[in-house]
Amino acid sequence: MTDTSIDLRPHEHPNGLRLQDQYLRGDVAGTVRTSRLFRTRYPRAATTAKLGPERSRSAATNLAPVLQHAQPPAVLPQGAGGRTPRRSQKPRGGGVPPGLGSPRLDVPAHIVRPPYAETGQVNRWAESRVKRPEIIERMRAAGAAAAEILRLAGEMVAPGVSTDEIDRYVHQLCIDRGGYPSPLNYNGYPKSLCTSVNEVICHGIPDSRQLQDGDIVNLDVTIYLDGVHGDTNATFFVGDVDPGSRHLVQVTEECTWDGIEAVVPGRPLSDIGRAIEAHARKHKYGVVKAFIGHGIGEQFHTDVQVLHYYDPRANMIMRPGMTFTIEPMITMGTWQHKMAFDDDWTAVTADGKRTAQFEHTCLVTDDGVEVLTAPGAVSPCAPWRR
Repeated sequence: MTDTSIDLRPHEHPNGLRLQDQYLRGDVAGTVRTSRLFRTRYPRAATTAKLGPERSRSAATNLAPVLQHAQPPAVLPQGAGGRTPRRSQKPRGGGVPPGLGSPRLDVPAHIVRPPYAETGQVNRWAESRVKRPEIIERMRAAGAAAAEILRLAGEMVAPGVSTDEIDRYVHQLCIDRGGYPSPLNYNGYPKSLCTSVNEVICHGIPDSRQLQDGDIVNLDVTIYLDGVHGDTNATFFVGDVDPGSRHLVQVTEECTWDGIEAVVPGRPLSDIGRAIEAHARKHKYGVVKAFIGHGIGEQFHTDVQVLHYYDPRANMIMRPGMTFTIEPMITMGTWQHKMAFDDDWTAVTADGKRTAQFEHTCLVTDDGVEVLTAPGAVSPCAPWRR
């Protein structure tokens, strides 16, 4: 699940918080920050795929994964309580039409919940950017669980299946593994999964709309397991998808892995954005700037900011033990976005053209990067390494 970027120039945010240039710098105590979507204040701060510093690309070959679509499970978990089913979003014109919402699903009492689960309020604390070994071990387990859930959810993707059905399945998969679906009630988000179809960039809310032949859909899965979060997503083809959309998804997956292979201890985070943006521009695609990767660990989002485009001010130095997501959103047209529905969550491309995304949770190691969401993943390694 993406975080929300800001203008790096000092300015007054509409809620009155002042945002500073130094916000992205690793050598400055974290300044107060807010997100329009997440409305979150950051406090003042204080198998796995392994890649080393020597990296060379062989020829890229494969398209992004197209899964053989299984039938939805015969029995899906039933929700109780929550909001009354209604039209979940009010469209502002054009694009993917919204469907009907459904009640928020319950979580059994024995499942350990993150602090925001009951109230929907996200209160930050100064979590260390460099994780202790025991936290990293728990994050490996959470990352592997998230990867497995995403793969199974992807097998449901087919024409005629609603995103609400996929959400219920993901909700149950998290519970079956002893985890809590991290998006649920995060700043009031009403579902356990984000489902972003066609021109929806991110944070699409599952509803009764059935997927159509030719759609592309991003499924964004995060699980809270044993006190830490594992976060991953991928874009899937729905039935017979046109060559242009297939190419977009392929390039987006490549951009993600270009960013991952740019993770080198001692280098600035801006290297990641530089690598992603260069590959996207080569194919004349846009890179969304408003939504970015984020630090992750005991909190869903920490103050580490991973831009998917190059900005020299994103100069926080990567250190062994740091954990964060890399999750570029690549567009066929403009990088600009707008809010499409009156739900404060669903962001779409400003020109209505399609967009795709992939995401992994990464750990900086002594000699490169370990992808914590790689085991059993839809995109387990770079396409040119498969």
